[in-house]
Amino acid sequence: MSGTTYLYRPINQAELDLIEASGWRGFLPRLPEQPIFYPVLNEEYAIQISRDWNVPYYGVGYVVRFAVETGYLGQFPVQNVGDRHHDELWVPAEQLAEFNQHIQGLIEVTATFRRQQ
Repeated sequence: MSGTTYLYRPINQAELDLIEASGWRGFLPRLPEQPIFYPVLNEEYAIQISRDWNVPYYGVGYVVRFAVETGYLGQFPVQNVGDRHHDELWVPAEQLAEFNQHIQGLIEVTATFRRQQ
């Protein structure tokens, strides 16, 4: 057994509803204009995206955490997209169903952010 690695994903309400509909077991297929699925490698970065981008745009943002088989993740090189902690994996959209099969356990919400009234 290769163990598991925790990944994080900043999401909006619509995405959360779809994850819940999956039984908290997977992510739904990407839209045609979304060629990659990008989980992030640390919660700090996911919080930053959710709080600073999703909340102003959607009014609410969530961070979810999920464990994936570490050995499986080796095929996706780490992509740094800015600051030292802005690390992501780029999973081609056509591989998302396979990616979901390597999630261990349930996807869980670790943070919620809402627009201040």
